[in-house]
Amino acid sequence: MLIGVNTVAYVATVLSSDRLLAQYGLLGVAVADGEWWRLLTAPFLHGNLAHVGLNMLALWILGSAVEPALGRARFLTVYGLSALGGTTASYLVGNPLVLSVGASGAVFGLLGALLVVLRRLNRDVSGVLVLLAVNLVLGFVVPNIDWRAHLGGLVVGVLVTAAFVYPPRAARATVGWVVSAATLGALAWAAALRTDQILALLT
Repeated sequence: MLIGVNTVAYVATVLSSDRLLAQYGLLGVAVADGEWWRLLTAPFLHGNLAHVGLNMLALWILGSAVEPALGRARFLTVYGLSALGGTTASYLVGNPLVLSVGASGAVFGLLGALLVVLRRLNRDVSGVLVLLAVNLVLGFVVPNIDWRAHLGGLVVGVLVTAAFVYPPRAARATVGWVVSAATLGALAWAAALRTDQILALLT
């Protein structure tokens, strides 16, 4: 489903001659001006075929491992909050005049989720750690990659997944959903503070 949504969004972007990127991509000054939905829509947009292709391949591989372990509702929650964690991190510390799009924040969230799930099952995580380290480094050294979104998605993915899988079974659902709601609230609060900061700079 998520791959389908991202693919349809990419086709629509191409057909719109990239107007959708300008209208719905993450642009800090636009978010501060009231277009808050860009924090939600930017993770479903991609700049080119390689961009969407690599992210969808990663989503398919990671989703195939994480979704069966978490269940669909918790998987979608981790994905959605990781995507929002990525855009919020980019909004908080990125250049508000630079457009950013892509599902990489959500993908890093799923990579973090896989790490947590494997640790919870006492499985070997060395391969995941190597993959994570390589991709984090690439985010800092390859141009036009938003490393802020990577880190934001990773942190949120690890946090929310841990809340879903580590508590005792009787309290697991309650803790997981409470932490998810608290994470959403924290991200909204942080975005509101950044909005005030940007508006102050523009006045």
